Amino acid sequence: MEIFIGLVIIIVLLAVLAVASYNAFVKSRNQIEEAFSTMDVYLKKRYEMIPNLVEIVKQYSIHEKETLEKIVQARSMAINARSVEERGQNENMLSGALKSLFAISEGYPELKANENYLELQNELADLEDDISQSRKYYNGVVKVMNNKVEIFPSNLFAKLFGFNRYPYFMADEYERQNVEIRF
Repeated sequence: MEIFIGLVIIIVLLAVLAVASYNAFVKSRNQIEEAFSTMDVYLKKRYEMIPNLVEIVKQYSIHEKETLEKIVQARSMAINARSVEERGQNENMLSGALKSLFAISEGYPELKANENYLELQNELADLEDDISQSRKYYNGVVKVMNNKVEIFPSNLFAKLFGFNRYPYFMADEYERQNVEIRF
């Protein structure tokens, strides 16, 4: 009888642990989805601003067509990304292209004095800060989930319930490079 009661207690404790683990994984997954969704809102705002910025720069820098085309192409690739990894890579390319655009503007004093350009540049700089903060938050909640997926004993429940690691939103080599300024 004592063995039976001990066995029942162990089974109940394991069931409570399983339910608690499952709920913790669901909360982490929901935080990741919320963090990505927040970042996505900022990224979409950036996508909407880029055509306006490109148009203003076009008016002043006719011979910078290649850089402007790279920005438009990078924007399109980022919008059409299918996975978090692909999205991260494409966003990094877009960030690099935008840095190049701002570097080019240094060679055009009339452009730098244009009120619309300055306003868009300031809005985009603020938006880049928001994107950076949302990336940090996303990566933070991904780290919590990935720890749960890998650390014992929660890793046993992760396998049991089908929870896996999530990818981080990382800068790639392209984004780490300095922007070349041409005059």
